[in-house]
Amino acid sequence: MRTGSFNWPGIKTLYFKEVRRFLKVYNQTIIAPLINALLLLAIFSLAMGSRPMTIGGLPFTVFMAPGLIMMSLIQHAFANTSSAFIMGKVLGTIIDYLLPPLSPGEMVFCMVMGGVTRGLIVGASVALAIWIFVPLQVHHWGLMFFYAIATSMLLSIVGLLAGVFADSFDQMSAVTSYVITPLSFLSGTFYSVSSLPGIWYVISHMNPFFFAIDGFRYSLTGYHDGNLMAGMITITGCITVLWAITYTLIARGYRIKT
Repeated sequence: MRTGSFNWPGIKTLYFKEVRRFLKVYNQTIIAPLINALLLLAIFSLAMGSRPMTIGGLPFTVFMAPGLIMMSLIQHAFANTSSAFIMGKVLGTIIDYLLPPLSPGEMVFCMVMGGVTRGLIVGASVALAIWIFVPLQVHHWGLMFFYAIATSMLLSIVGLLAGVFADSFDQMSAVTSYVITPLSFLSGTFYSVSSLPGIWYVISHMNPFFFAIDGFRYSLTGYHDGNLMAGMITITGCITVLWAITYTLIARGYRIKT
């Protein structure tokens, strides 16, 4: 039933379905990334021992913490939409998304918002856990919320787009292993890109994950390597373009209805 131009009951139902889906397995979707982030923090802290190490005037753990938070958000916002769509295609339950009276735009919106919700919950959980051990203070609240929400939205769209193209769990695993994980690790999480030689410095600035992590780090520490305005424009542009592509493909039923 539509109220005005939008099917609000349908939007609400599909959104909460996506949220309940990952909350049912919270040990895997929320607790596991929290523990993984704390393990990485502990490993690097133990490796440094009593030797003080700073990057940009920040203790290494303070420099690394925003990257760990954002990396967890990136990986799990992507995982939410990609896993939902590929499971629907492989198991034949994709009809549950196509049968309800929802427009392609409403369907994309609901699934992306489900991924955003998971990304933000994971990011907030990791941030609270890390805050116990690392003295983080918010430097800019507005940018913190912008980068957290925009990045989770971007990766949710990327996950949905990957789900449209992938036909098996193996193909989706390849995207995660060969694209998402390398881009998130090679985005300045554990190092400052300003220390990289020329060509690698340029390549790093072609990685949208770098702008996400760099901007989020600035919001928590006041330190950044890149141009913040360029980062905001890049992320917003990627969201706009990829949303349009995803909407068009789903509206046409590309690799979904055939």
